[in-house]
Amino acid sequence: MERLIESNQITLTGTIDSAFAYSHDIYGEGFYQTYICVERKSGTIDRLPVIVSERLIDVSKDWTGEEVKVEGQIRSYNKHTGQQTRLLLSVFARSFEPLSDDEAKKENINAVILDGFVCKQPFLRQTPLGREISDLLIAVNRPYRKSDYIPCVCWGRNARYATGLAIGERIILKGRFQSREYLKKIDDETTEERTAYELSVQTIKEVEKEAMSKEGIFDE
Repeated sequence: MERLIESNQITLTGTIDSAFAYSHDIYGEGFYQTYICVERKSGTIDRLPVIVSERLIDVSKDWTGEEVKVEGQIRSYNKHTGQQTRLLLSVFARSFEPLSDDEAKKENINAVILDGFVCKQPFLRQTPLGREISDLLIAVNRPYRKSDYIPCVCWGRNARYATGLAIGERIILKGRFQSREYLKKIDDETTEERTAYELSVQTIKEVEKEAMSKEGIFDE
């Protein structure tokens, strides 16, 4: 189980941007959602959903504006609305700690490591400005035979490399969890503004079959 936990890691430092709202309950333990704003070096702000247990912090208090450090995992689940299904992502916090004034003055952290499997064939395309881009969908295993499906976006050299990957290949990715606004076309006359969450890939590496065999994951 420890290896499964290590296969999906995220560390964030940023500013709480909303009060805690009830999300769900598991065996009497309440979980609440808030949003954390993390500033990139470019100045762009990523507003990221975080799920926190009531046992980690006082969720009855309004922490809006406070600087915090979160360590946990990126989790996914499917939301069914009518005939449509949407993949929703959030950060599941394993630790949630307020930062001191000195700690808060340091550069924000947004660091992700994923160890998972390609589950959709990536294709190379170009943005309107001519940048090469490739989208990946990665399945990351977690305990109790569950998996999280995490969209990833690769640029430039990483995008070209990703297009050579086959479905089922195991890879390790490092990058940043980001938010992106877009317009969803509902019908010919209606559009809806939505937010997508994805991993912006900084490094990508295949895991050798020999290593997978040693871990009992791959068997010839």
